Amino acid sequence: MSAPTYLLAAESASDNRPLIITLFTVFVLATLAITVWAGRQTKDANDFYAGGRQFSGFQNGLAISGDYMSAASFLGIAGAIALAGYDGFLYSIGFLVAWLVALLLVAEPLRNSGRYTMGDVLAYRMRQRPVRTAAGASTIVVSIFYLLAQMAGAGVLVSLLLGITSEAGKILIVVLVGVVMILYVSIGGMKGTTWVQMVKAVLLIAGTLLITFLVLLKFHFNVSDLLGEAAKNSGLGKEFLEPGQKYGLNATSKLDFISLGIALVLGTAGLPHILIRFYTVPTAKAARKSVNWAIGIIGGFYLMTIALGFGAAALLKREDIIASNKAGNTAAPLLAEEIGGGADSTGGAILLAVISAVAFATILAVVAGLTLASSSSFAHDLYANVIRKGQASQKEEISAARWATVGIGIVAVVLGVFARDLNVAGLVALAFAVAASANLPTILYSLFWKRFTTQGALWSIYGGLVSSVFLVLFSPVVSGKETSMFPDVDFHWFPLENPGLISIPLGFLLGWLGTMVSKEEPDVKKYAELEVRSLTGYGAH
Repeated sequence: MSAPTYLLAAESASDNRPLIITLFTVFVLATLAITVWAGRQTKDANDFYAGGRQFSGFQNGLAISGDYMSAASFLGIAGAIALAGYDGFLYSIGFLVAWLVALLLVAEPLRNSGRYTMGDVLAYRMRQRPVRTAAGASTIVVSIFYLLAQMAGAGVLVSLLLGITSEAGKILIVVLVGVVMILYVSIGGMKGTTWVQMVKAVLLIAGTLLITFLVLLKFHFNVSDLLGEAAKNSGLGKEFLEPGQKYGLNATSKLDFISLGIALVLGTAGLPHILIRFYTVPTAKAARKSVNWAIGIIGGFYLMTIALGFGAAALLKREDIIASNKAGNTAAPLLAEEIGGGADSTGGAILLAVISAVAFATILAVVAGLTLASSSSFAHDLYANVIRKGQASQKEEISAARWATVGIGIVAVVLGVFARDLNVAGLVALAFAVAASANLPTILYSLFWKRFTTQGALWSIYGGLVSSVFLVLFSPVVSGKETSMFPDVDFHWFPLENPGLISIPLGFLLGWLGTMVSKEEPDVKKYAELEVRSLTGYGAH
């Protein structure tokens, strides 16, 4: 009886460890070199937060793609499709459709209205200190949820490659990712992070194209044969290609699917690390163009996840994927090795190493973007405008951002240690739910509702934030299931894995209710100024 694929992968990785370590080292050193180069050009807060607003629409579109195509996209979606078939592919559709909301409602007005953070938009027509405090808290919480997914992906990936099975070794990997992430942001700021994301986007698209080509070549470019083999190999037959493997099994899973869909479609337009990317371009037109480029690049990538996920289902044993990682996060690297010639071949080892190194570069770039978003919000919103009441110098503000980077990195590492066995696509969907609950209602109300008040903003942000995090804590994501963060205990009472169905409407409702019961008179003149500015760009920084 032959050994399971994942054990052969670990053995193959072990045999080719010098090659793997060399590739990883080259990727990390190359991106650090870019970061140091960009860091030398960072002269002031405008450079640190917004890259000097010097990036073109295409460059920013590429960087947005790099920011968005995270470990969840590459590892999580491939694993979800490999294990749940059609239901796993729903992640791809949701992540892609979400960009329409960002393009149509948020990208251009946000670029025109703000300066560095979401808090800038809210503070323009409302009381500065309370809304900046709320915006800063929300940004940091959403970023940490998203960071969890990247940390989980990094631990799984490097453990597979280096054959690390001890828990201490896996924890050390998460710590090392945190250290590199802190270096990226504190040295390079937005300029360094943006260039790293552009390079990483090109590498990820190239790596995914290569696997897609090899998978399709294996099936003579007949997608029907690929899907048929995936259905057959899954042991589920044609049901694998139909809805119902994960969602639709009962009333609860149907509601979970609706909840997931709402969170994915509305979440992108509220993600802090995506929102701050709109400030790196010189004009609103360039912001719109960057989203168009991002949609094209990301759309092509998500189409290729069909080959990644169903290719893994067709060519790998289901039990091997699960044995390697319960949530299926290693399906893409295992597929790369299989399609390169198998665990015993040099080609398989090289492709496994290359694809895993690309995925690792993906993780590093995304965690840098997330950390930059949260540290910028802390320094610009909380430190400079709340604690120092607008009296901080640019040098002090950048110093605060760098210290915040260290603090957020430590929190992400500690939480990432507990999230190692969760599906990274599912973790990212939680971040989307929190973003859509706390950030999106407030942004839309602020931009488009004349009567919106400070109290409405605070009720919306804190209400959406607290309700979504509270429901997640008592959901099957944290306890009660084999794939939960704490599988050995069960204190969950909320049946859905994604809180979006409850917390997103609640965020909108509380924003409206807080405004309606508020005795504060909205500043109509300020709203008129914001409206002109958001639609025309007049007076934008």
